[in-house]
Amino acid sequence: MTSFDSNSENIHLDYPEAGIARITFTRPERMNTVDVDFVADLNHALADIEADLDIRTLILTGQGRAFCAGLNLTGYGDEELIETQGKLPRAMARQKEIADLVATIRGLRVPVIAAVNGATAGVGLSILCASDIRYAVPEANLAVGYIRAGFSACDMGLSWLLPRIIGAGRAQELMLTGRRFTPAEAQQAGLLADVVEADVLMDRALETARQVMQNAPISVEFTKEGLWASLEISSFDAAVEFENRQQIYTALTEDRSEATASFLEKRAPQYARR
Repeated sequence: MTSFDSNSENIHLDYPEAGIARITFTRPERMNTVDVDFVADLNHALADIEADLDIRTLILTGQGRAFCAGLNLTGYGDEELIETQGKLPRAMARQKEIADLVATIRGLRVPVIAAVNGATAGVGLSILCASDIRYAVPEANLAVGYIRAGFSACDMGLSWLLPRIIGAGRAQELMLTGRRFTPAEAQQAGLLADVVEADVLMDRALETARQVMQNAPISVEFTKEGLWASLEISSFDAAVEFENRQQIYTALTEDRSEATASFLEKRAPQYARR
């Protein structure tokens, strides 16, 4: 049973090709900013994708001039909950709701490809960092955002994600100043895999998704899990022990044999996720 409402005004979920899910943020008039309904709809769509084992990759993108310009500062839309829960408890609940959304994207079973079509700030930058592969158009402006709005820059997982992707020194400069930075700078720092023109952005994301799907599903899922886990593992030896277990598990799957056979026979693999 699907949990996502296909009539949502906040996001659109579609399947451009077999195995590929795509979520488009569809509030261009509000720069795809985040509020309580956006968070709920995106969570439901992500839950559907996580549960559907036929989905192998997810592409995130936006409509209009923005990918996601951060929190909707004109109102989050939970005023009635403030009345019933109290201002401070509701503020903490709101904080956890949005932060948990970023954590869900990072922990999703399938690789997430961000196709950044425009302005990206605040929680939008955190969503970008939580994705696994990241592309952007040259016109996209990026910024931490939180600190310029009067909050700490350490928000929505950014203080953990950004230094691990681009290094502590560069992350400190971007987070303490809150300045805008260009996609070219982001690519140079390692945040973006590539910068591509708008008319080929989705084609690039789809081609990468197809390349990912040439590999066995469990192997891809384990690789994503292992890469993120190794950012938290404290020693080389511990990381190798984790890798050893991944290797033995994948070695004994049916898909590992199919991957080898299809390579030797020069044909497309037929994976069963077994």
